[in-house]
Amino acid sequence: MKRKLWITGAQGQLGQSLAKYVDDDRYDILWTDYPEGDITQTEVVQKLFQKHVFDTVINCAAYTAVDRAESEVEKAQAINVDGVQNLVDACQSCGASLIHISTDFVFDGDANTPLAETETPHPQSVYGQTKWAGEQVVLNANISAAVIRTSWLFSEFGHNFVKTMQRLGTEKSEISVVNDQVGTPTYASDLAQVCSQMLPKLKELKGPEIFHFSNRQACSWFDFANVIMEQSRLECRVNPIPSSDYPTPAKRPAYSVLNTQKIEDFLGLQIRPWPEALRECLTHLDP
Repeated sequence: MKRKLWITGAQGQLGQSLAKYVDDDRYDILWTDYPEGDITQTEVVQKLFQKHVFDTVINCAAYTAVDRAESEVEKAQAINVDGVQNLVDACQSCGASLIHISTDFVFDGDANTPLAETETPHPQSVYGQTKWAGEQVVLNANISAAVIRTSWLFSEFGHNFVKTMQRLGTEKSEISVVNDQVGTPTYASDLAQVCSQMLPKLKELKGPEIFHFSNRQACSWFDFANVIMEQSRLECRVNPIPSSDYPTPAKRPAYSVLNTQKIEDFLGLQIRPWPEALRECLTHLDP
């Protein structure tokens, strides 16, 4: 008998990437996005659980407009915290498991070595604060759950840094990109594969646990942009600038490289470097 799986936020980068990896032969899958799968509405979540009796939920739904969150605090709170609470309550009521996606933005950026799951979060933006609060909801629940923090997500879907750089690279002869924010890019397809590998392992967890996943090889946004231009064979010059020259409403972590050893050991992973993953992503994109 197939296990019942609900994937929220199905039209996002990760949601669309999951379609390649989640096995229809093993799972009876409900894919939803806003508004039919609005996790902020308690009744919507409860009715879907009553109808489908899910075994597992992968929560890809999130408010991710980092700068806009500074002025849309209530909306970010509703999706990133209250919506997660609705899912957790429903999971607890019927013994369902949960995979919840979080972010490197829960950290303040003051570290200088890769961040392990045991590091204490100290978010500096509304987005980071609401995502951390959402994590607490999951971690305080009595369910089998994996909170997977990731960073700098890119893919062939939706809006992301790779697609923006490709667009600018075709429109301009040179651009400026910050070189003092260091992190690890993550190909949504690789994260989707990890989520699919996590599904059958959730019941091994004694309770909710945090895992970090990103592709290997730390870089700055400037480094990332350079490689995108190079691999896309675009002649656009990339100039390095400090973050102070590119002010944004939300503060970004200066350093948010994730230590991925725990998830590598748990799933038996060999994580590839992001330039290799980027090369694969670009085969699906035309600059």
